[in-house]
Amino acid sequence: MSEETKQIDGRNMRSIATKQKLLDAARDLFYEFGFKKTTITQIIKRAETGYGTAYVHFKGKDEILIALMETVMQEFLDMAHTPFLPTSKEEAKELVLNQVTAFLTMAKSNKDIMKVFAEAISLSPAVNEKWDDIRKTNIHFIIRDITYAQSQGLVRSDLKIDIVARSWFLINENHQWDLVRDDTSASIEDIAWTITTMYIDGLYK
Repeated sequence: MSEETKQIDGRNMRSIATKQKLLDAARDLFYEFGFKKTTITQIIKRAETGYGTAYVHFKGKDEILIALMETVMQEFLDMAHTPFLPTSKEEAKELVLNQVTAFLTMAKSNKDIMKVFAEAISLSPAVNEKWDDIRKTNIHFIIRDITYAQSQGLVRSDLKIDIVARSWFLINENHQWDLVRDDTSASIEDIAWTITTMYIDGLYK
């Protein structure tokens, strides 16, 4: 490895480390003070980095929050991307129930940062737009799954798939926020079974 390559690799490693320090500092401050009361100055000071260096990575706290959101929500999107190839209504129900349970469990286990996301979504147009992108991506995967089930003759053909998909995601999203905010006394298992049964029985033959 040439000396020039070593220098480039060293700069890249320092850049990655600095970015991670900013993300870690921001997460801690968001937990302590919430999104609204946390400032980019606080984040930079907590990360012990310079202003010029910080702004190379992020233009402000909104971008930092979006980066944190992308990291956390990737786990949700990976789950949504899981192949959905049922051969019967019963198999579809089992697959959907597992997905819903995992979705709600992930939301509950990440509730501290999810609370920050909820606050930021209501305050920042950029964060709200990012969340809407995440919502649309999830709905896209639901449409894909319903379309497949329809091609196999498993679901009703008289319903508009895009409306069903959006409605199904919004139901899950509402229960997700209830769990994050501790606004429900129902268990994840009861929520998942109830809404899955309603969904499958309403959509599948």
